Amino acid sequence: MKNMGNMMKQMQKMQKDMAKAQEQLKEETVEATVGGGMVTVVASGEKKIVDIKINEEVVDPEDIEMLQDLVLAATNEALTQVDELINEKMGKFTKGMNIPGLF
Repeated sequence: MKNMGNMMKQMQKMQKDMAKAQEQLKEETVEATVGGGMVTVVASGEKKIVDIKINEEVVDPEDIEMLQDLVLAATNEALTQVDELINEKMGKFTKGMNIPGLF
């Protein structure tokens, strides 16, 4: 019974630590730049795009597709970086367990 009490305390501590890590993720951002600095996307640890910077040199009314591709590439890279950040911060709690819906 004593072991069960210790295990419950450890689980409660882990829950508190996970909640703290999730709160910290809300404050963190990642930045992805593509096209030699032409487009930059900033995303939060909550997987929300918080800023997009577009260098005026890349704005060409004759080639909108290139700009769209650059924005798309930068956005996808930023979201990939957020996934890596989440895995780094939260992975220590799951230690390789795949728990659906946790992240």
